[in-house]
Order: sequence, then structure tokens, then C-alpha cells
Amino acid sequence: MPKANAPPTPTKIYMTNFYIVATPIGNLEDISQRALRILKEVDFILCEDTRVTKKLLGKYEIATPTISYHSFSNDFKIQKILDLLEEGKNLALVSDAGTPAISDPGFHLVARIRKEFGERVVIIPLPGPSALITALSASGLPTDNFLFLGFLPRKKGRQTLLKEIAASTRTVAFYESPHRVLKTLTLLREHLEEIGRAKNAKIIIARELTKIFEQFVSGDITEVLEYFQNHPGKIKGEFVIIISSV
Repeated sequence: MPKANAPPTPTKIYMTNFYIVATPIGNLEDISQRALRILKEVDFILCEDTRVTKKLLGKYEIATPTISYHSFSNDFKIQKILDLLEEGKNLALVSDAGTPAISDPGFHLVARIRKEFGERVVIIPLPGPSALITALSASGLPTDNFLFLGFLPRKKGRQTLLKEIAASTRTVAFYESPHRVLKTLTLLREHLEEIGRAKNAKIIIARELTKIFEQFVSGDITEVLEYFQNHPGKIKGEFVIIISSV
């Protein structure tokens, strides 16, 4: 009798991986063993600033090629990244500091990859440092219910948002640059004074987190504002501002 044909061998589907890798926000030792392994194994690392990332890679002797990707990357650069994924290359996305795609243009790329590839590209996040969570954990303010606003808009909607922050009954956290922090605190004080919360609201400002000059400044809005007005040399680095009326 003729033998029955054997069932065809299933074709193995090789998935392409896109890793979102959190990197240190200051101290280069704050990186996981898994993150270091992935950065060594992928074909390319997408960096906000290749010069910044190469300092980290150099410390851990990682020779993986880097490609710049940031908020000003044009369509040609984005298409190049998509083409690499189409070719089956495994990529890792990092930012200059912290977790990519959190107050970071990386979320645009992640959204594009999900749209273009669906399940053909596996998006894998690696947990790690975040200035927001680092600051909240040491703030002593209620963190069971908080609102994170990222960087406030520079112009349109800024005043309205500061009014909402002043009136919020939840802990509110946001990022601010050293160039605007005094103006932001001044406006915030005005709104808190309007609703009678200037003395009751608790403010924590964290700066230079995990670095040599890490600092937390706390008090009411006037105390915190006056501290930085009297110490202009401390207005450096990225600021995490946390406010709570509880």
C-alpha cells in the first residue's frame, strides 16, 4: 500500500523584537543586568543623543551600533527604522535618561510600529529608572492617587493648567526646565493665593536626581520660590515639581 504523505512541517515564524530600555537618570550604575544584555544583543540602538548614550555603552563595553532618533527626526529617518524592522533586525530604544516614551518622543515611534507591523514586531518594555517615580518615592506626599503632567506647555494652555494644578485635590507632579522654573513657581503661587492655599499646599522639588548634587527642596510655595530666588546657582538640571494640598 502506498504510504500516506507526512504532514507538512510547520514553518517557524521568526518575530522581530523592539525593546524599550530604561537607562540611568544620573548614576550610571542604575541599570539592570537585563538591560545591559539586551543592549549587547540587539542589532541597533536608537538614541535620543548618540553622544550621551555612548558614555553609558562605553562604561559597560557595549559595541552595538547606534542610530539617532529624537523629536526632530524626519520621515526619512523614521522610514529607515521601519525598514530595519522589516528586515528582521532587533532594535532597542533608549532616551538620554530614564524610561523612553514617558514625556519623550519615543511614543510616536512606538505607535507607528504598532500601526505598521501589528503582531509581526513584538514590543518589549524593560522597567527601570524614571525621574517621576524616583522623586515621588522620596517626597513623603500621598502617592496612592497622583496626576502626572509631563512638561507643561510653554504658552497655550499653560495658565489654565497651572490654575487646575493649584486647585487639584490630588498630588500633582510635572517636569520643568531650569529656564522656566522661577516663572512657573511665581505663577503657581499667584493661583494658590487666589484660592487661599498658598500656606497649606506642600511643595517638593527634586533636582539632579541620583547625581552627586541630588537635592530635594520642600516647603510651602513661597518658601520654595524664595529658596531658588536666593540660590540661583541651584537652578540647574531637570526639575520634578510635586504639589499636594493634603
